[in-house]
Amino acid sequence: MVIDFNTLYNFPSRLDRVFEEMLRSPMGDDRRLAYPPLNLSNDEGNIYVRAEVPGVTIDDVELTLTDKTLVIKGERTAPQGKFYRQERPSGVFHRVVNIGVPVDRDKVAAAMKDGVLTVTLPKSEEVKPRTISIDVA
Repeated sequence: MVIDFNTLYNFPSRLDRVFEEMLRSPMGDDRRLAYPPLNLSNDEGNIYVRAEVPGVTIDDVELTLTDKTLVIKGERTAPQGKFYRQERPSGVFHRVVNIGVPVDRDKVAAAMKDGVLTVTLPKSEEVKPRTISIDVA
């Protein structure tokens, strides 16, 4: 009987992973570090952007809608005091959400409840599906 211990002692590849993490640029395109984390969904009539921004007031958030993007900017102030561990991000944040369809700008709505910012972007009438009736000749 042969027992393979290679799966238990994978030290060189783990060490390589540590060095890769150390050498990675902090400004890199790492989606795990994107703040605020958000969900993007849609239905037939709307696109929904839901961003988690706990501890941020509505006055600290700025929304900008362009032709193809929604920009969420704001600032989360750091609580004062001496920390032994601080994992919750603070400071200025900026998130750009690409929108692939035309939006009816006059009906865009935003609300914040329980630390979740919800932006409702109604789709323009020209991109909504239409049912076409067929006449019998």
